Parts: sequence; C-alpha cells; structure tokens
Amino acid sequence: MSICDPAELRSLFLFERLDDQQLDWLCADGRIETVQPGPVYQEGDPATCFYVLMDGEVRLTKLSGGREIEMVHTDHRGSYAGAWTAYLGERAETHYSSSLYVTRTSRFYVLDAQIFSRMMHSWFPMAVHLLEGAFFGNRNTNARIAQRERLLALGSLSAGLTHELNNPAAAAVRATSGLRDRIAGMRHKLAMMAQGKFDTAVLETLVRLQEEAAAQVAKAPELSALEAADREDLLGEWLEDHGIRDGWELAPNYVQAGFDTDWLERVAATLEGCSPQVLEGAFRWLNYTIETELLMNEIADSTTRISTLVDAAKQYSQMDRAPFQVVDLHELLDSTLVMLSRKIGDSIEVVKDYDRALPQVPCYAAELNQVWTNLIDNAVYAMAGSGTLTLSTRLENDCAVVVIADTGPGIPDEVQGRIFEPFFTTKPVGEGTGLGLDISFRIVVDKHGGDIRVDSRPGDTRFTVWLPLTRAEDEPADTADADGA
Repeated sequence: MSICDPAELRSLFLFERLDDQQLDWLCADGRIETVQPGPVYQEGDPATCFYVLMDGEVRLTKLSGGREIEMVHTDHRGSYAGAWTAYLGERAETHYSSSLYVTRTSRFYVLDAQIFSRMMHSWFPMAVHLLEGAFFGNRNTNARIAQRERLLALGSLSAGLTHELNNPAAAAVRATSGLRDRIAGMRHKLAMMAQGKFDTAVLETLVRLQEEAAAQVAKAPELSALEAADREDLLGEWLEDHGIRDGWELAPNYVQAGFDTDWLERVAATLEGCSPQVLEGAFRWLNYTIETELLMNEIADSTTRISTLVDAAKQYSQMDRAPFQVVDLHELLDSTLVMLSRKIGDSIEVVKDYDRALPQVPCYAAELNQVWTNLIDNAVYAMAGSGTLTLSTRLENDCAVVVIADTGPGIPDEVQGRIFEPFFTTKPVGEGTGLGLDISFRIVVDKHGGDIRVDSRPGDTRFTVWLPLTRAEDEPADTADADGA
C-alpha cells in the first residue's frame, strides 16, 4: 500500500472537478493498492470495494454458459469497476457482477463500498436521486413492458390455439351429424332385410362382407389423387352398369376404403339371382357401413387432434408443474411449434434436426418456452410467410445447445451488436416493442447461466442458445448489470 496523493487523484477524469477538501477526504478514507497480475475479485463475490485504475492494465470478464467472456481490456487511467452501484443501497446488486483481472502490475485507488455510498449521498444528493430514479424507474419500466409483452404474446397464442381447436372440433361435429344420418339409413336397410328379402345364406354372406368392409377401412392404402380418380371412374362405371342408381356417389367411399371392382364382383356373385332392388339395397347397406367407419375415424382423428393440442398447451404453459424442473428440451420445442402452428402456416417448411441422445436439462421450463416463442416468432416474421425454419439440438461440452435458424434476408451487420438491447427492434413502428430478445437474453443468461448468440447472413440467420446441464434451482444466477470499466 502506498501513500495517496490528492494531486494524482485530480489527474484522473473521475476526480478532476473535486475541490481540495474532497480530494483530501478521498485520500483519508481510501487507499492506494498495488496489485500483481492475477484476479482482483471474482464474479458473484460480495461487492465490498470500488476500484479506480491509477496505472496498469485490467481485464473485465463475465460468465456465460460456464465460460468467461472478456468484456473490457483497458489501460485507461481512471477506469473504474467493482461496487460502483453501492450508493443505490441493497435494492441494487450487492455482489460483483463481473470478474476483474490485472494483466500487469497495476495501481488502484480503492474505496470501501459503504464509504463510497456515504460519499455519494453527502456530496451529490441530487445526482443520487436522479440516478436512483433512472436506475429503478428503468428497471420497473422494463418489468412492466415485459409483462405486457408476455400478455400480448399470450393473447396471440390463445387466438391461434382457439383457431386450431375450432377446426377439429367443427370436423367432429360434422362427422357426428353425418354418422347419425348413416346409422338411420342402416336401420332402414335392416328393416328391409327383416322382411325376408334375403335368404339366410345370402344374409350371412352379407354380414361377413360387412365385417370385411369395416376391417378394410382401417387398412386402406394411401392413393395419389390421380390413382383415386382413376379408381373412382372404374367403380362408378361398374356400379352404373349393374343398375345401381347414383353409383358415382357411392364410388368415392368404396375407393377410400380400399376396394376395387374385384371386390364388387364378389358381392354381386353372392347376390346372384336376387332382384335389382335387392342388389342395390345390399350395395347401399355396405356403403353405409363404410361411411360409418370413415366418419368414426374422422371423429377419432379430430378428438385426438384436440387432445394433442390441449396436451401441447399444458406442456407449453407448464400448467400444474413446478417452475424449476429437469425436462426434455425437445418436448418444449415441439409444444412451442404446436402453439405457433397457425402463425407458421403451410408455406414455411419446418425441419427438426434433434439429437435424441441429448440429456435432460435442469431449467425453468415455462420461461424457456418464452425464449423459443420469441426466436421462432422472429424467424417466421423475417421469412415473410415462406422459407425454411430449422430447429436443431446438440451436446457441446457440458451444455445443451439449441439452434433456431431461418432463411430470411438476415440481420444487417451494423445492428447485430444491438439486437439484445432493450427497446431495440428492426421491425416497423407498431409491430415490435424491442423487448422479445432482451427478455430472451435475460432468461437464458441471467436466469439459467447460459448464453445466446446470433450469426446472420442473407438466407441463413441462426440464434444459438447454450444451457448448462448441471445447475441447481437455488444456484445464484448471473447479474445483468455491467461494471463501469
């Protein structure tokens, strides 16, 4: 420790406007320390001192995804770091928000945090009030606007989910109505059979054919539109040739069930010798069976779709689940895709390149879903309705890595360094608040101790998220405040 010289302090830009009495006070309550190359303090330690560089060279780093990222490397005299927000009291961060290293022997003016706080309140009371207002007001504003951003996103997702649920629900209602009509028709045909128009042997054969038709619907082959049209023409002609009225209306159902003219010939052979009215009644009865199976399949598909959407909504919102949990990231990504499916649309191709061997990740799942929502929504917006959205995962060191890429026009080089800043947006006025990526950054970096970066060029924009695989719920998160060096 060396002697503090007021004249040397005045040579620093930070103290050049102080009077002699104030400089004497600083020398009396502070100290000059010489530090050898190495760490001065570590991120996360209690912020006990305010450091001002007298001469030498320093590095300021922050942890991101378990790695130290250099934020500042300077030999500028008067650069400061450490407990420089101590005057804000305990409402502000009380731990070092970064790590400070000396790269060569350096001298610092050092002031204890509590003394620094008293000095600021005593010498600059108005400035402290203004700084407190700016600091806490900005933080409260960010929190309230971020909450509004979440509500707007929730409203958009709710509208999309309602639309997605309405389609299968309406399909189920239509299929149920059609099923009721078909069952009424079958009852009519059963009444005709009960009148003895079919002998016992023929009736047994028809019942067997009915079971065969029902079973065939479940295993009907997939046909192209051209193949289906050709087969409908063949079956329609066959039915017309055998005296079945409106055979063209029956043909599509038989084709959809996977039947051909050979099967129709078997039915006709079974009813050989029967009147044309009985033959037509048999084909219509079998058609009712096929339609009934098809409608029940449609109802099953619709209700399954509704159930899938509800499950995806529960997964997305993490309803009835603990905030912090160990989860499969792929489930979170898939549920987000389902929730955004309407916005993504049919003109954007979604490609999933998942590493299914990726371990589960300890995280705040609902908040990570907000990150995926912001990144995917931005990607879809950038592609203006058409392109390729790619979601990929991989394991890298001790981190799970998620990459969300799009084929949009890219982010200009001159703004890439600002996209994570609060209120900065490249969208037109009224279409973005500039908080989506800021919120995502804070969730990934501050809440999970991870990292998020962007790499963009025309036709290939990639947002990469790193999430540590080992993290406890009560582990202190990194702070978002930066030191002043």
